[in-house]
Amino acid sequence: MTPTRALLAAAALAATGLSAAATPPAPPAAAARFEWFEYRGADPLPEAGSGEYRNPILQGFYPDPSITRAGDDYYLVTSTFAWYPGLPVFHSRDLVNWTQIGNALDRPDMLDFGTLGLSQGVFAPAIEHHRGTFYIANTCVGCGGNFVITATDPAGPWSDPHWLPDLEGGIDPSLFFDEDGRAWMINNGPPVGEPLYDGHRAIWIQEFDPQTLTTKGERTLLVNGGVDISTEPVWIEGPHIYKVNGWYYLSAAEGGTAINHSQVVLRSRTVTGPYEPWEDNPYLTQRDLPESRANPITSAGHADLVQLPDGSWWATFLAVRPYEGDYYNTGRETFLMPVDWSSGWPRITAPGEAIPYTRAKPNLPQQSAAALPTSGPFTTRDEFDGPTLPLYWMMPRLPQERWYALSNGTLQLQPRPVALGEPANPSFLARRQQHLNAGASTLLSFDPQGQAEAGLAAFQNENYWFALGLARGPDGPVVRLRRRAGEEDPVGGTVLASAPLAIEPGAPIELRVEARGPSYTFAYKVRAGEWQALGGDLDGRILSTRTAGGFVGAVFGPYAVANAP
Repeated sequence: MTPTRALLAAAALAATGLSAAATPPAPPAAAARFEWFEYRGADPLPEAGSGEYRNPILQGFYPDPSITRAGDDYYLVTSTFAWYPGLPVFHSRDLVNWTQIGNALDRPDMLDFGTLGLSQGVFAPAIEHHRGTFYIANTCVGCGGNFVITATDPAGPWSDPHWLPDLEGGIDPSLFFDEDGRAWMINNGPPVGEPLYDGHRAIWIQEFDPQTLTTKGERTLLVNGGVDISTEPVWIEGPHIYKVNGWYYLSAAEGGTAINHSQVVLRSRTVTGPYEPWEDNPYLTQRDLPESRANPITSAGHADLVQLPDGSWWATFLAVRPYEGDYYNTGRETFLMPVDWSSGWPRITAPGEAIPYTRAKPNLPQQSAAALPTSGPFTTRDEFDGPTLPLYWMMPRLPQERWYALSNGTLQLQPRPVALGEPANPSFLARRQQHLNAGASTLLSFDPQGQAEAGLAAFQNENYWFALGLARGPDGPVVRLRRRAGEEDPVGGTVLASAPLAIEPGAPIELRVEARGPSYTFAYKVRAGEWQALGGDLDGRILSTRTAGGFVGAVFGPYAVANAP
């Protein structure tokens, strides 16, 4: 990174409030002021009974979970792609109640997301703990390749990336520390020679030096294509190695991350192979269940296993909850299931077995419920009265200038000429949609000048979003609803509906979005009046992964733009 870019990044960090530092007030005349932001959600699913937990354990866009144990503590990280800050770190002592304690990528100069698509960036982190040090192995797709970061405290700070050039062309690295003190890096990489078919990949291993944080020695091919290359298996990825009863077990996802997703396993007497696949693979999938089942959980895979003090094993993995067909807006979520080793191989789901929404908790000491729920029905309200934002807030890509502040109990956003539809860093802060049935609302005070607009967005990526905002029309303030539903739409979206407002400049207005599966509605309220709907019942499937593509989920949040159409 050049000195100039480093200085810009440092200045941006000091201004964002996502760091530990308090933020200076934004310029008062032009800023949009948000007094509070409320999120609420409740899905019609079974409630966990006494001694039970509820899946998913992390609802919403928390994909590719990786877990590690350090004594009586468990730590988990997930992918964030090109959202910043990245790689949320969670802590638990019972595997059920999780609290976010940090973001491993919380300095803008650690990685450069540039103008990457939101489904590029950091993929599939793998966390390990060994002799007092925490390691995260990861890939920045489109921004540098494979790397390792370290910390003595998983809450951070984490080191700058240590790059792994030997893994060029690969993704999804993970670390395995053997009993003899040697460490190994495992990753998805290209096969030997030309790929035989689309999705033909391989799993490789190479020794790793924990002191220098570099790979060394020869790279060894462990798996070519998948458990049976004659069937042309696709996208074997997310590998992990575990040593159990003298065997090395290599676990990896196979089949892609959509409805054919699965987890497979192979084993060997030596860490570098050869590995033989289990004849009863896959050991986790939902692709063999009827599509017509009620409240389906689909696309399960990308598992990571952890052993408890009592000798039992549990797995975290990703799966999704569609509201119809293969449509879901909440992204890939984190689930928890026990692992059965009675056959000498790991088993999470038997053939035809559905992942349950509730089941018995792990055999761990009881832990109090997390202050901020991550599963089940809940409501959260941010009053913006602290020096920093809660850890779950994020923004697209990296900040390069000061555009938001926390001041006098408000969140202030500076309107800038960066649209929601641009592959850049707009004045937009977001939190995840965590329920199929969800809502978000906020109280905004803003005096729009020129083409400025501020409001509440429901957003999947720069090409697919809704924005309900306060703007200035020919005869005074108006509230209007814009939508972008594909790259062919204007960058600033298309106005679907608008209504004049009889309010004084800068007077507060409440804005609301409600999601009910595929249906999204928007409304506004002034003073102590009634809610007024705007735009009618809209097709929210544009916010689904199936329509918008990529690997992220929908988010809600406040925005401001200087040049809205």
